[in-house]
Amino acid sequence: MDDIQLDALRETCNIGLGHVSTALATMTGKKIDMAVPRASFLPLEDAVYIGGEPEKEVSCINLPITGDIPGLVIFMFDAPSTFMLIDMITGLSEGTTGELDEMSRSIIRETGNILAGSFISAIGNLTSLKMYAEVPELAFDMLGATLSSVLIEYNYTDDKLLLIETIIGEFDRQIKGFFFFMTSPENLEKLFKALLF
Repeated sequence: MDDIQLDALRETCNIGLGHVSTALATMTGKKIDMAVPRASFLPLEDAVYIGGEPEKEVSCINLPITGDIPGLVIFMFDAPSTFMLIDMITGLSEGTTGELDEMSRSIIRETGNILAGSFISAIGNLTSLKMYAEVPELAFDMLGATLSSVLIEYNYTDDKLLLIETIIGEFDRQIKGFFFFMTSPENLEKLFKALLF
């Protein structure tokens, strides 16, 4: 994977996030900015240290992808960012949410669905590849346990993960999330070839 391919991916993600911003603005009635500061490949053993220690609690939204590039999309936020995101989406004062009830889980699940759907839509528009998101699943647990169980469940055997850092912002509030895309090396090659032509 070279810098040109990663730049193409980053630009694709930024285009997708433009759609996400519009969707979230419609949902919340306020302007929400998004950006992709970094896209990279991460060794699998380092993934459990994203944003902190493996024992750190995170919310993890898993969306299986079917179509021309089958795989799994994962959105991950640490616990404070998860609660801040819920407050931002619902219009509550920052610090109001401190735990995940059923309504909060539904909000995070739907937000992850919108995020992933917009990324997939952007890739499809730029490449003519057909990709479809299935029903999202939400887990809230320790980072190491959550990521390990996902990798086992989906039989992911590659030694690297495609990591896309995502910043969601409203006024002076910024929330950092992590977007993983898991697919086979052959499918990644197909994706990057399509992005560059």
